[in-house]
Amino acid sequence: QVQLVESGGGLVQAGASLTLSCAASGRTFSSYAMGWFRQAPGKEREFVAAISRNGIRIVYADSVKGRFTISRDNAKNTVYLQMNSLKSEDTASYFCAANDQFITSAVHYDYWGQGTQVTVSS
Repeated sequence: QVQLVESGGGLVQAGASLTLSCAASGRTFSSYAMGWFRQAPGKEREFVAAISRNGIRIVYADSVKGRFTISRDNAKNTVYLQMNSLKSEDTASYFCAANDQFITSAVHYDYWGQGTQVTVSS
């Protein structure tokens, strides 16, 4: 079992940057691939980014590619999502998740944080 806690969300204007953090505890963080997902009101939870256990393999959703960067610090048991050039359509609750397999499907992730709200105004 892994406990995940997101932080760093907030209210920003379009074009601004935010960095989200997800702190993990309970099991060896480096044993898990990590993903970021988001869910806007009335929409399905969608994939944002994922990173492998050692940080070498990384994938992004097309909607955020070139603007968002996922990274991890296994020594700190933390995964990050740096978000640049934020748009109003990025407004959503952002969730981090852990899974034994490197995968982009939310259905297959075993552990989830409670989410942090990102609101982009314009």
